[in-house]
Amino acid sequence: MSAVIDSAAAERPFPRAELAREFRGFLPTECVLSTEEDLRPYECDGLSAYRRVPGLVVLPETITQAAQVLKICAARNIAVVARGAGTGLSGGALPLERGVLLSLAKFTHILDIDPLNRTATVEPGVRNAAITSAVALHGLYYAPDPSSQIACSIGGNVAENAGGVHCLKYGLTVHNVLGLKFLTMDGELISVGGKTLDTPGYDLLALMNGSEGMLGVIVEVTVKLLPKPERAQVVLAAFDNIEKAGEAVATIIASGFVPGGLEMMDNPTIRAAEDYLHAGYPVDAAAILLCELDGTNEEVSEGIGRERLKFWAGRKAAFPAVGRISPDYYCMDGTIPRKHLGPVLRRIGELSREYGLPVANVFHAGDGNLHPLILYDANKPGELERTEELGGRILELCVEVGGTITGEHGVGMEKINQMCVQFSKEELTQFHALKGAFDPRGLLNPGKAVPTLVRCAEFGRMHVHGGQLKFPEIERF
Repeated sequence: MSAVIDSAAAERPFPRAELAREFRGFLPTECVLSTEEDLRPYECDGLSAYRRVPGLVVLPETITQAAQVLKICAARNIAVVARGAGTGLSGGALPLERGVLLSLAKFTHILDIDPLNRTATVEPGVRNAAITSAVALHGLYYAPDPSSQIACSIGGNVAENAGGVHCLKYGLTVHNVLGLKFLTMDGELISVGGKTLDTPGYDLLALMNGSEGMLGVIVEVTVKLLPKPERAQVVLAAFDNIEKAGEAVATIIASGFVPGGLEMMDNPTIRAAEDYLHAGYPVDAAAILLCELDGTNEEVSEGIGRERLKFWAGRKAAFPAVGRISPDYYCMDGTIPRKHLGPVLRRIGELSREYGLPVANVFHAGDGNLHPLILYDANKPGELERTEELGGRILELCVEVGGTITGEHGVGMEKINQMCVQFSKEELTQFHALKGAFDPRGLLNPGKAVPTLVRCAEFGRMHVHGGQLKFPEIERF
């Protein structure tokens, strides 16, 4: 917890040159970045609205090297932020000006493939899609498939408990990870889980999924593999009313039928994706549902297979497609009970008009996991602040209907104020106690995910009178 950091440290100059020399004692020179030019590419993750140049960047190549980095930082009371592929959308990898950014980009080896046990053990920098590519010859695949799967890394997926278009049936990252190795802030290597159904000791595996780099630095992941379905067929349904589309999702789930994927896109997203990829979407529809059926059928017709890939390609390209129609967009992430999809989408439309900012909706409808994309122009004074305020209102709407402020992107810095809305003072106190058990000095990714009680008290006052809190928890770094 950042409150326990030595306040005097903030007054001392950051020892960049001294640290760089010490790190280069066991790391290749090119793996320690200290110049402005080299540090600038690491100033943000996929949520580019927040930027901060790190104090220093290191790219270890082995667990031993990564452990040594952590030991040095712990001894000096210097905070560390772990970073994967940098595709996160909540500012979870936002660096610290007085801290070390520990990149896992060089941990890209697939260590073991066990087709009999249907497992793969990989380093955290391995791309999500690369796992499926590596095991395809065995008729296997890795189920969680975020839209960024060609770029995002498995370590980041674990840190954020990433989802994907097929997670309705096959679960989130937490349901598909069997074992982890991670380093504590003091450089101690811990193993949790494994290839067996049960392991001795406390079950900390689920705790690490979605921990956002606050409890440890993931250095190895063992994932569960599934047999590739013999048949997969997608059905597209178009609606003239977005509420009807939301109601259709609830009806499908209520029937007891669980599709492989059930995704929804509204008209602005449909038009953006169609213009970008020409997937064959009906551009006049108010909303579409993509419903995929997969299973053990004997064959899939070649035509259906082609259309399936084309439709899903359009869905997975929705984010870059929207990027073509707006200078900037702000991607939200909240989850609601599926029965409330229709009313919540209507309310998002009302908020969009209230703030004068277009909102494109593309999300994991079957999970109730919303991804409203708020379109804005960061070059217009005040528009980012208005966008952040609208995003906060949407997240609070999710909580209001019994949902949560994040489904898969994590809290990071983006949603830290809304944590004060979702959780009580007593619950937040327990979160801080858990954090303290793993990292008593608060050096691992400080100021992220769990707000201080002081911040929540301040946010309550700001909420009444208007205004936007920034991030005082990490300014000391």
